[in-house]
Amino acid sequence: MFTALLTITMLATNAATPTGMVRIPAGSYRPLFATSGAPARVAAFAIDREPVTRGEFLRFVRVNPTWRKSAIKRVFAERSYLSDWRGDLDAGDDSALAQPVNNVSWFAARAYCDAKGQRLPTTDEWEYVAAADEKRRNATSDPAFISRLIAIYTSHRGGFRNVYGVDDLHGQTWELTEDFNSVVVADDSRGTGSGVDARDHGLYCAGAALGATDPSNYPAFLRSAVRAGLTGRSATSHVGFRCAL
Repeated sequence: MFTALLTITMLATNAATPTGMVRIPAGSYRPLFATSGAPARVAAFAIDREPVTRGEFLRFVRVNPTWRKSAIKRVFAERSYLSDWRGDLDAGDDSALAQPVNNVSWFAARAYCDAKGQRLPTTDEWEYVAAADEKRRNATSDPAFISRLIAIYTSHRGGFRNVYGVDDLHGQTWELTEDFNSVVVADDSRGTGSGVDARDHGLYCAGAALGATDPSNYPAFLRSAVRAGLTGRSATSHVGFRCAL
């Protein structure tokens, strides 16, 4: 009886997970920067199995022309936005279309996920999933895993499918999160100051936090540093994204 109920519950959960996404169970992890040092609780959610590709983002801009490279407002993206595309609707050949999209801003990534009825993952959600290797939900206490991530980050290749079934969280690109600066703020709080290139360091510079909970977790410091260097408009060749729900 118990087995039958468990099977029904699992089937119902899987049925609620959109195609291309993976259901992540609730749990906790220890953030790199936390005033209390206590684990952060993460509720169950779903996340894309793979990063959003150039082909997928191309389909998005086809039906949302305001996000095309020639049309996007500079308040939402730097001039480098989609700079590796040959045109508004030319993201490259089949091989290129299969690659993770980059040179997209936080605003554009957020709009893409919103158009699907989804969202960007929070930093806590992303880091919680990223702690896993192929067999363990949390491998961050293993020095071999930490060394492996450092090798992946320096070579930009060698990603893997973790125990949840999520591919390439560590690999070709860094990834945007909803609160990439580790501060949850309203849209209009991601201010532009006196100009679109001005930055509010109080909102964006998560790297200024003190009291790391695990000084040996160098990959987590690298991810924090990348996020601290971004603004909502940043569009760089090494940053992509995936959606959550």
